[in-house]
Amino acid sequence: IAAAAEADAANAKPPAWAETYDFSGTLRPAAYGPRRMVPTSIKWPDYAATSIPLSEQKDKASNDKIRVYTPAEIANIREACRIGRLALDAVGNAIKIGVTTDELDRVCHEVHVANGAYPSPLNYHKFPKSVCTSVNEVICHGIPDNRPLEDGDIVNIDVSTYIHGCHGDLNETFMVGNVDARGRHLVQTAYECLSAALDQVRPGTMYRDLGKFISKTAEQAKCSVVRTYCGHGIGTLFHTAPNVPHYAKNKAKGVMQPGHIFTVEPMINEGCWQDQTWPDRWTAVTADGKRSAQFEHTVLVTERTDENPKGYEILTMREGKPTMAWTDDKFQR
Repeated sequence: IAAAAEADAANAKPPAWAETYDFSGTLRPAAYGPRRMVPTSIKWPDYAATSIPLSEQKDKASNDKIRVYTPAEIANIREACRIGRLALDAVGNAIKIGVTTDELDRVCHEVHVANGAYPSPLNYHKFPKSVCTSVNEVICHGIPDNRPLEDGDIVNIDVSTYIHGCHGDLNETFMVGNVDARGRHLVQTAYECLSAALDQVRPGTMYRDLGKFISKTAEQAKCSVVRTYCGHGIGTLFHTAPNVPHYAKNKAKGVMQPGHIFTVEPMINEGCWQDQTWPDRWTAVTADGKRSAQFEHTVLVTERTDENPKGYEILTMREGKPTMAWTDDKFQR
């Protein structure tokens, strides 16, 4: 990683492929800043040095069951989610016109290190940064760079955290300055799609059924649902069973049980649902160049009790905000 950081620092230009690539929209990559380092005193996931998540590969090859986590494991996942929330809130507070997404990466990275945690995206399958920043037509996996945020942008911040051998994952989309009415509608629709799905989480729900509630909400708002990327199990592994597709009539397997932990993260487009990937092999964008928005939470399925009749707990919720309720001020910057 140290050698990669030195190479990154010497790279002061946008990627060469950007000169000839046929972009679907108006966004262009800028120069990347240096890769940030995590002290070895902090526990690293198995892919941190090599970029290869061997534990995930082994799990995918040998296991098709959905993990039921123990109380001790849930406590560790809860801590990862807590630190992830701290990082996302810090990044959200730093968003303003003129700030680069590389600066947002610095903020996210430093919150993790200060809390003894590793930012899960860093060097996962060679992802070069500590957070994903997806601007305008970018659906997900945007790489932070030196492009300043502009008035009217929307930007998704996707934070993932590793501590005590466990991961947590969450994201939010923010509106920068004067976002037009259609853009604001898109961001609110993405939030409402996540809320509609979470309302269905409880023991006995089939994972495949979340997609129909997301699709209904999106279609009523004249938006579309990305099909290529889905929610996933999370905990001791960054990605594991179950898969949680966000579109209707999917074929996902599994039924929710107490102790399951997974993400729901619908990606909602203002145009077509199809996507394409930039030559950096990470940045997923809309095929028609129109904007995309997303929100994500990590969720624990619980027993339904008088104290918790819903049958789930959002582990990545904002402190003091136990329910999903849209207000513009949460995401306006």
